[in-house]
Amino acid sequence: MFEKRSLSSQKVALQPLTQQHLAGLFEAGQDPKLWRWILTNYCKTPEILNDWFWQTAQFDAQQQLVMAIVNRADNQVVGTTRLFRLDTFNRSAEIGHTFIGVPWQRSYVNTHSKYLLLKYAFETLNLVRVTFCTHENNQQSRNAIARLGARFEGIHFKDRLLADGNFRNSARFSIIDEQWSEIKPKLEEWL
Repeated sequence: MFEKRSLSSQKVALQPLTQQHLAGLFEAGQDPKLWRWILTNYCKTPEILNDWFWQTAQFDAQQQLVMAIVNRADNQVVGTTRLFRLDTFNRSAEIGHTFIGVPWQRSYVNTHSKYLLLKYAFETLNLVRVTFCTHENNQQSRNAIARLGARFEGIHFKDRLLADGNFRNSARFSIIDEQWSEIKPKLEEWL
């Protein structure tokens, strides 16, 4: 089961998403380029973001832990990510639904955020598998996932229904517990 808790490194804090994060999240989500590959733009208006918060982003110990990504240098919300699809029987979960504001992309933010979630998944929850999925054509996201050390597993066709009614083919990656001992020190070198 997921536990509602904050995770932090020297540069990034992952905090369970609350209403207090929404103004910063809205600001971080204003560049339209962010939403090209994401299922729905929940930062279009403050009202849509508020609805998304109450209908989609609530903590559920059985299902998901939605986190605000906070830059510790200025305490600014720069995006969101989550650990979700918890399968307690098979000891697996997925990391995703991530967006990071454009000014913080290709910076330390993603590496720190994913490191914190992976460490929590493997060392606290004792999971044996963490999955990542992205749109098959989102090469920037695919590169970022591969850079973490995740293994590409293939394309899952018509995997997710998009807001426009079309289906997305998803590129699927994973990290398993045996890989974590090799991946962890590499990520720590980048922190």
